[in-house]
Amino acid sequence: MSQEQIKRLIGIVPNRGLIYTKDQTPFVINQPVFTVYGQPHLASNVKEVSEYLSGLLEIEESSISAKLDDKKLKWVSLAESVPPNIKEQIAAKNFQGIGFSQNNIRYYPESSMAAHLLGFVGKNQSGDPEGYFGLEGYYNEQLRGRLGKIMEEKDALGNSILAGERQVIPEEDGRNLYLTLDKTVQFIAEAKLKQALIKYGAKSGTVTILNPHDGSIIAMASEPAYEPDRKFNYDLDSFKNPVINSSYEPGSTFKILIMAAGINENAVKPNDEYEESGPIEIGKYSIKTWNNKYHGKIRVPEILEYSSNVGMVYIADRLGEDKLISYLKKLGLGQLTGVDLQDEATPEMRHESKWYKIDFATASFGQGIAVTPLQMIRMASSIANGGRLVTPHIVEKISDNSGKIIKLTQSHDSQVFKKVTASTVTEMMVQAVEKGETKYLKPLGIKVAGKTGTAQIPISGHYDSEKTIASFVGFFPADNPKIIMLVTLREPTTSPWGSETAAPLFFNIANELISYYNIPLEF
Repeated sequence: MSQEQIKRLIGIVPNRGLIYTKDQTPFVINQPVFTVYGQPHLASNVKEVSEYLSGLLEIEESSISAKLDDKKLKWVSLAESVPPNIKEQIAAKNFQGIGFSQNNIRYYPESSMAAHLLGFVGKNQSGDPEGYFGLEGYYNEQLRGRLGKIMEEKDALGNSILAGERQVIPEEDGRNLYLTLDKTVQFIAEAKLKQALIKYGAKSGTVTILNPHDGSIIAMASEPAYEPDRKFNYDLDSFKNPVINSSYEPGSTFKILIMAAGINENAVKPNDEYEESGPIEIGKYSIKTWNNKYHGKIRVPEILEYSSNVGMVYIADRLGEDKLISYLKKLGLGQLTGVDLQDEATPEMRHESKWYKIDFATASFGQGIAVTPLQMIRMASSIANGGRLVTPHIVEKISDNSGKIIKLTQSHDSQVFKKVTASTVTEMMVQAVEKGETKYLKPLGIKVAGKTGTAQIPISGHYDSEKTIASFVGFFPADNPKIIMLVTLREPTTSPWGSETAAPLFFNIANELISYYNIPLEF
C-alpha cells in the first residue's frame, strides 16, 4: 500500500508491426496521431484557448472550457486522434497548460483493398489496441509487440519527483508480416469481381486464387467489402470473410472430386461406358440432368463434359457408400483448413449414421453437402498438384526488430489421390472446358482445366428454384499449373447458370493473369 502511494506505473505503447505484400510493398502501416490534453492547474486565458481549439478540433467551446476551468484536475483529454497538421497549428500557439501525446493508428495505403483478409485494429476491454479478424486478429500476438513500462516516484500532489527513483523497461515494437499475396493480382480480382456483381446482378461474390502446389494465397477478394478506416459504419457480419466463414453447396464443381475418388479406387475407368437414358428414381425422389437432356451411351469423361448428374450417381454407386464417406473425410470436408486467418469456420459434415441413399446420390453432384470457398479450392488443388491436400496460408515470413527473418513452415501435405488419377481427371477437366458450355470463353493457346457449378440455395428445408450460387473452379496451364482459382456469385439475376455468369468472370480474370505472368502460349 505504501509503494502504491508513492509510485506509479506508466505504460509505453509499442509500434504495431507492419504488413507487406509479396513484393514488399507496405500494405498496412502506422500513422502518427495525437491526443491533445489540458493541465487545468497550469492553463491561462481559458476563453481564448477554448475558442481557438473549438474551431480547429470541431468541438463545442463550452465543452473545452468546462474541462480547463476545473482546477482540481491535473490532466484532462480534450481530443483524440488529432492529425499531425492540426497538432502543429495548436503547438505553434504555445498555449500554457496545453500538451500533446503521440499515438499510432493503422493506415491502409491501398484503402479498402483486401479488407476481409487484413482485418482491423480496435480496442479490447482494457482499452489496449488489439487486432480483430483476418491477419490482424490471427497474428495479433506477433504484431502488437511488448508493452514498455516506466516506474517512477510521485509526490503528494501526483507530480513526478525528478530526483526520485525511476525505472524504465523499454517497449518492444511488433514484428512485421510478409505475405504471399500479390498486390496486382488482388487488384485485378477485386476490380473484375465488382464489375461482375453489377453485370450479372449478383448479391455477393468471391474470388480466391492460390498456388496449388504449396497452398500460398495469391489473392482473396470478397464483395461487398468494408472500409477499415470507417469500420464503425458497418455491422459485425460485414467484417467476416466469406471465403473462410460462409458456406454454400458447391454443385457440379464437386463432381471432379467424386470422379477422382472413383478412378483412384478403380471403381471406374476412363474408357468405361454409361447408358444415360433418363432420370434415376431413388425412393420418392427423381434425379435428372441439369438440362433434362440425355445422350444415350457415353464414356466416363463425357459425364464431366456434359456435367451429368445421373452419370455422377452411377460413379458414386460404383465407388460405394463407405469409400465415398472415406474420401470426403480425406478431402477435409467438415474440417478447418488451418489457414492463418482469424474466424475461419466450417459447416459440419453429416454423421455417417444419418446418411441415406438419396444423400449419397446428391453428394455425387455437390448438393446436400456444404463447404466454404476456401475448402472447395483446397480440395480442387489436390487435382492440380498431383493428388496432395495442402494447407492454405497467407504469411510467408516474419521479421523482428533486429531484422531476423523467421521463415514459416507449413503443415505436412497428405496424399489423397494417386498422381496418375490427378492427371487423368485434369485431362477430363480440360476436355470439359474445350467441349462443354464454356468452350467459347477459353483463351487461345492455353490449356485450362476447369468445371462449372450451379447449386440451388437451401431455404427453410427446401431448395429455392430461382436462387442459385454460380461457381467455376479451374487451373492453368493445365500441365503445370501456375495458379488455381475459384469464383462464386451468389444469386445472379441475369442467369442462374455458372456457365453464363461465374465462368465468364473466371476467364475474364484468367486473361489478365496470363498476360501478367507472361505465360507462353501454345498453338
